[in-house]
Amino acid sequence: MTTEVSAHLIALQSGRWFAQLPPEFAAALLRMGRIRQLTVGQSLFLRGDPPCGLYAVLRGALTVSGTGGRSDDARSALLTRLEPPQWFGEISVFDGNVRSHDAVAAEPCTLLHVPNEPLQEWLRGHPEHWHALALLVTDKLRTAFIALEDAALLPAPQRLARRLVMMAEGYGQWNADGLTRRVIALSQEQLSQMLSISRQTTNQILKDLEARQLVRVQRGEVEIMDLAGLRRTYA
Repeated sequence: MTTEVSAHLIALQSGRWFAQLPPEFAAALLRMGRIRQLTVGQSLFLRGDPPCGLYAVLRGALTVSGTGGRSDDARSALLTRLEPPQWFGEISVFDGNVRSHDAVAAEPCTLLHVPNEPLQEWLRGHPEHWHALALLVTDKLRTAFIALEDAALLPAPQRLARRLVMMAEGYGQWNADGLTRRVIALSQEQLSQMLSISRQTTNQILKDLEARQLVRVQRGEVEIMDLAGLRRTYA
C-alpha cells in the first residue's frame, strides 16, 4: 500500500463493503490501488469504453448517466450520484464487457482505482474472493429493484421523498448504524432526471416538503431538516 493510498484508509473503512472484506482481499485492493484525481466535468469513463477496473470514491462525487432516443432528440437520464465511500465499476470486472454508462465528476473528485488486469490476475489466483466482490453487485441490484418498484407503485411525491432518504442514508453503504448525510448536493434538474419526472413537478414537490419543514431547498442542494418526517411521507 502506497503512502498516498494509506492516507485515505479511514474513508475506505467507513464503507460497509470494504470494512467487511476478508483481510487478504482488502490488503490486495490497497496494494493494487492507485489514487486518481478528477476535475469537475471530467469523464472517468464513457459508454462503450473498455473495462478499466474497480473504483472507490474517496472525496467528491461522480454522476452516472446515460442517453437514449434519436440522435436529433436524445434525452439524458441521471441514474445515480456516487459519493464516499461507494465502490463501483464491478459489473465490467465480472463480464469483461464495455462500460454501459457515463461516469463524470460532479465535484473535484479523489478516487481509488484498482486496475482491471492486476485485479483479474489476483482473482484468478484467489477465486474464493469472487463471492466478496459479488456482494457489490447484489447491493446495487437490491437498490435497482427498489427504484423499479417505486416507479411502478409510488406517486411522484413519495418517490422523491424516498430517494432523498436513500441518498441521505448513503444507500446503506456506511459501516455504522444511524449515519446520515444532512445536505444532498443535487440540483432540481438532476433530481428530476433521476426520477424521470418533470422539472416543474420536482419543484412543486420540493416546495410542499419545504412548507412542511421537512427539507430546505437551496441552489444546487437539498438540506434534510426532518429525516424521520420525510420517511413517514411514503411509509
